[in-house]
Formats: sequence, C-alpha cells, structure tokens
Amino acid sequence: MDIFLVRHGEAAARWHESDDPGLSELGRQQAAAAARQLLDRIPPAIRLLSSPMQRARETAAPLAAALGDEPTIVERFREIPTPVAIAERQTWLNRIARQTWSEQHAMVRDWREALLTALRGIREPTVVFTHFMVLNVIVGALQADDRVVTFLPDNASVTTLSGFGDELQLAELGRQFRTRVN
Repeated sequence: MDIFLVRHGEAAARWHESDDPGLSELGRQQAAAAARQLLDRIPPAIRLLSSPMQRARETAAPLAAALGDEPTIVERFREIPTPVAIAERQTWLNRIARQTWSEQHAMVRDWREALLTALRGIREPTVVFTHFMVLNVIVGALQADDRVVTFLPDNASVTTLSGFGDELQLAELGRQFRTRVN
C-alpha cells in the first residue's frame, strides 16, 4: 500500500506574516501540477486527507476535483505548533531546524508523536496534503534520524511511503527545495 505525502504549494504569505495563508498564484499552479502527477500514479480507489490549514486544503483541491471527491480534514497533519508569537516564528524555526526532536518543547514533541500515530493508523492507499515540518517528522522517523530537519521538500512535491503501521518505509523522497519555506 502506498501513502503519498504532498507538501502544500507556495503560500501567499510567509510563515511569520500570517497564521493561515492560502496559496499564491504560483502555489495554485504547483497544486495543479501535483494533481496531474498524482493522477498518473495513484490507484483508482484512494483516500484524500488534508491538514486543516488553508494552503494544504487549496493544494488538495485540484486532485479532489479531478477525482470528484473531498479530502477529509485531519488535525494531526497540521503544521508544527509554535510556542512563540507570530512575529517570532521565523527566528524560532531557524533555531529548532538545527536541533533534534528530543531537544524540543513538550508541546512540539507531543505534536510529533500524535502525527506519527495518525500516520501509522492509515490502512488504505492515501494522499495526505500537509507541510514542510510534517514531512520532516515522517522522513526523520522512518530513517531513525532525530534531527528536526532531515530534508528540504519543495512546494507541492510528492514523497511516497509504502507499507502500513509499523512497517512503513520511505519509497521515494519528493523533489527537494527550490522555493522558500513559508
């Protein structure tokens, strides 16, 4: 069984400028391209899940429309929670990006564990529309790497996992970073 993890397209605002921005025009184009790519790879019966964040839901929209389906919103696939004010987010993110998960605030470690539990609970072919740090949690856990940032998934890139539960494996990393982290 395959799980396709899609990082959202480029956001219309930077991470430290808005709590929940939608997609930029480029982000909408990236979402459409990801949908075309996925349509060539996914099985006929596929489940769609999305973070509740607007940029993830908007990235899911082209594939959902093509399939005549709607994604199920799953809170656990939301972007990393931040224990700081919005204006301080970028500084906080830059600092933790050089650390390990075991060094993080309890709230962040709890978010990580809940996310991994949700991922292990997927039992059917699924596309998950999510975020940069979510992808890093998953890839790092599958590679037994405690670093917060283990790879740089580009906007609307697709990372593929195979298996399910505790048998999940990384099948293919998505396209690496070409656009800024929003």
